Amino acid sequence: MIKVERWMKRDPVTIDENASIVDAIHLMKEKVVRRLPVMRKERLVGLVTDRMIKEYAPGKASLSDTWEVHYLLSKTKVKDVMNKEPHTVTPDTEMVDAAQIIHDNKLHGLCVVDSAGALVGILTTTDIMEALIALCRSQNGNTPAK
Repeated sequence: MIKVERWMKRDPVTIDENASIVDAIHLMKEKVVRRLPVMRKERLVGLVTDRMIKEYAPGKASLSDTWEVHYLLSKTKVKDVMNKEPHTVTPDTEMVDAAQIIHDNKLHGLCVVDSAGALVGILTTTDIMEALIALCRSQNGNTPAK
C-alpha cells in the first residue's frame, strides 16, 4: 500500500499565529502556495488558506476603500482567521485513507504530523493526483511509481 510519507511535501511553508493576514498573503504569493500551517512555538495550532482570507476580507461591494481594507488586514492576526482544528494524518497513513478524508470533507490538503504531533509535511490534492498518475502508469508498464 502507498503511504502518505512517500508523496507528502516535507518542510512545508508555515506562518506564526501572530503574523498578520497581509503577511500570510505575501508569503503565499512568494512561495506559490494556497495554504499555510499555522505555528505557535514550533507547534501546529491551525491552518489558514487563501480561501479563508478571501472570505474574511470585505468584498468589492463593501464601502471600505482599498486603504481601509489593507489596514484591516494588516491589523488582523492569522490566528483570528485560521481553522483551529485542521484535519491531520500521519506519514504512515495509507494514501487512500488520506484521499478519503480530503474527499469527504471537501478539502484541498492535509497537514501531516508525526506521532508526537509535530508538523512533518503537507499533502495536497496535487500530490494525490501525482500519486494516482504514477500508479496508473506503473500498472500500464510505463514509468514506475515514485
